[in-house]
Amino acid sequence: MYDIIVIGAGPAGMTAAIYARRAAKTVLVLEALSYGGQILNTPDIENYPVEAHISGFDFSTKVYEQAKGLGAEFVFEKAVEIKDEGGVKTVVTPKNSYQAKAVILATGSENRKLGLEDEQRLTGKGISYCATCDGNFYRNKVVAVVGGGNTALEDALYLADLAKQVYLIHRRDSFRGDDTNAARLKARENVEIIYNANVTKLIAEKRLKAIEVTDKLDGSVRTIELNGLFVAVGRVPENQNFANLVQLDDAGYAVAGEDCHTATPGVFVAGDNRVKTLRQLVTATADGAMAATEAVKFVNSL
Repeated sequence: MYDIIVIGAGPAGMTAAIYARRAAKTVLVLEALSYGGQILNTPDIENYPVEAHISGFDFSTKVYEQAKGLGAEFVFEKAVEIKDEGGVKTVVTPKNSYQAKAVILATGSENRKLGLEDEQRLTGKGISYCATCDGNFYRNKVVAVVGGGNTALEDALYLADLAKQVYLIHRRDSFRGDDTNAARLKARENVEIIYNANVTKLIAEKRLKAIEVTDKLDGSVRTIELNGLFVAVGRVPENQNFANLVQLDDAGYAVAGEDCHTATPGVFVAGDNRVKTLRQLVTATADGAMAATEAVKFVNSL
């Protein structure tokens, strides 16, 4: 029996473990793959306070070692179910079951991929899923953004202030994002919008060199030489296994306010799988601190 089980060892989950251990609670962190989460793919973090430059791997390792040093236990198994049994929450993995008085869901969300060959290999080598994280690496260079929602429009606007040329590639003939942002993009001289098209091939050696874009209407193929490709076609939160206890919005994100409480007492949510406006490293760690603080209050009240 643990006081708190944290599901997910990304920045939010590991920060939650640190805060819970500092409150003298027993903590188990369950992680399906490896500690670090998505930030592992970031070669250089430049927007986190204190460290002007640190790799995602080094950042994650430091947080992991800090949590371990405080006494948090890490088990690398995937949580597939939570059973609410009154004062006890049972977290089930394919191998074992673990019990706690409170659970923090910090499972994060995964960037929806284009599904192209070599996409994973080229992530961090010309392909990015976060313009605010990596845009500065492409100053005065040529980039493209794929998507048609607000994230894609905002990414393209952000990059237009940095890059020499920005291509915005959208599979439809109109945007799902705000008309205001679309109008601002159309007014930028260094932005070209390509409608009714899909990126169908990545051309690379060690890094991404170019992309092939196929017109959906006539099938014509255009090759665009570039330095960076920013994919903004949505995210997939890792919440479906826990929908019996947590209210989800239409996109699958856990409904919770800034206090990180869910609809089920004793179940909290932190990080990118929560409904929120900004999903950045700093907001993930903030969520972890808040969720742990509230979970500790809950455990103390029992």
